[in-house]
Amino acid sequence: MAAYKKITKIVVSILVVLLLLAAFFFWPINTNENLIQDNKKLAEGKTAFLSQKDTSTIEKRPNIIILLADDLGKYDISLYGGKSTPTPQIDSLAASGVTFTEGYVSAPICSPSRAGLLTGRYQERFGHEFQPGDRYPKNNLEYYAFKYLINTNNWRLNPKIEYPNDASIATQGLPQSEITFADLAKRKGYSTGIIGKWHLGHNKGFFPLDRGFDYHYGFYQAFSLFAPEDNNPDIINHHHKDFTDKVIWGQGRVGIGQIRRDNTIIDEKEYLTEKFADEAEAFIDKNKNKPFLLYVPFNAPHTPFQVRKKYYDRFPNVKDENKRVYFAMISALDDAIGRIREKVRKEGLEENTLIFFASDNGGADYTFATTNAPLKGGKFSHFEGGINVPFALSWKGKIKPHTIYKTPVISLDIFSTIAAAIHSDLPKDRVYDGIDLVDVVNNNKEAHKNLYWRSGDAKAIRSDNWKLIISGKTHETWLYDLSKDKFEKTDLAAQNPQKVKELQAALQTWEKGLVKPLWPNLMHYEFDFGKQKYFVDL
Repeated sequence: MAAYKKITKIVVSILVVLLLLAAFFFWPINTNENLIQDNKKLAEGKTAFLSQKDTSTIEKRPNIIILLADDLGKYDISLYGGKSTPTPQIDSLAASGVTFTEGYVSAPICSPSRAGLLTGRYQERFGHEFQPGDRYPKNNLEYYAFKYLINTNNWRLNPKIEYPNDASIATQGLPQSEITFADLAKRKGYSTGIIGKWHLGHNKGFFPLDRGFDYHYGFYQAFSLFAPEDNNPDIINHHHKDFTDKVIWGQGRVGIGQIRRDNTIIDEKEYLTEKFADEAEAFIDKNKNKPFLLYVPFNAPHTPFQVRKKYYDRFPNVKDENKRVYFAMISALDDAIGRIREKVRKEGLEENTLIFFASDNGGADYTFATTNAPLKGGKFSHFEGGINVPFALSWKGKIKPHTIYKTPVISLDIFSTIAAAIHSDLPKDRVYDGIDLVDVVNNNKEAHKNLYWRSGDAKAIRSDNWKLIISGKTHETWLYDLSKDKFEKTDLAAQNPQKVKELQAALQTWEKGLVKPLWPNLMHYEFDFGKQKYFVDL
């Protein structure tokens, strides 16, 4: 009897422990139910500005085309001397106008970079500092399993916080109080279209058609499959080892990764890079007799790594399958850009069309298909490999061919250049950070004295040729003289403490004009540079 009671007591104790563990692991993580609120003053200013009639006149309104690559490194293309992938079409576009040797983006990661591009404002001014979160951990089991049981490579989960609930997640996106370059163009009577990746919100109020665009073909997510993953012998599918790749292949054509024409889901079978060129040609054809703005944010060469065999066959001597598919994807992108430019020429629109080309950030070195060498770091980082990108502008008759501009410019300048080209005024209730590239190039002016970056605790500033980088988490600093050390090999912080203080003070002054991030970041990324560790919030 005593033994029976003892066994019963042990069993009960075990059950209690198991119940407590179950309660702990499956207990919902506290969620923040607050919806993101627009800046009321800026929202009212936007409404008032867009409702005003623009009475300015211009003899001939130029067409605008913005071609954006996704995760394309500066030295992945031949424009800057890269040897891996010949890109004759991109090279030709730049040769017809200006190549920026010091072209930067305002963030080293997709969504914040695009938010700055479309608005002409540092995205930290309106809280779009981190990637929007499609999903956060629901309970302790999910959190700790992700933290300790899954190999996330250099991606690290941040300490547990109060996460946004589903309703709050739905309000993450480019704040509705912000004015896009499509809004400006539409106000001036332009037809506006976006063909490609959006990644600035995927709920009502945040769709492209809500943000100044008349037409959209593409997807809302950070990624989509370039083609259905089936047994099509014409498509080369290549998986790589980074843990994010499994997520992308699994979710590529579901939910917000589905292909849409306006708001209607399309069962698309064509290879996306080519299909985006098809759509761009059709948009130009439809609008060739009136002014248009066309934004083409390609998803190449972002993962997943998929390419048609005809591009793959261009690289028979590349033995590394991972790199071969990557190079082929860039070659397909180059062809697509050539097709769009050829359509402009064919329709006799070249002298009346301003064309931009850039990448949203540096190459994704975690795929091991690119290293961004000789630049340091890559996507996510504030080292040159993450933010110094391919950047060119072409406008026949307005920009002298074969122009090289050697002082820093930034993707925020695209908005301001568009505003100047279409003779649009700008509202006075907000700060704009870009300049007119046509003006500074033609008059050989200095575009910017200082450029700034912030991703949580990770920050950077470029002032003339000096660049200060501050690591997140550790707050370690690095100082470089880019005029002598473009590849950021020699840290001069210890020898120049006064310069470090000066640049830190400039960063702090800039930060006074910023706001807190509108949503939290789930993860950070760790770069390992041997003796150096660099952390950045995503």
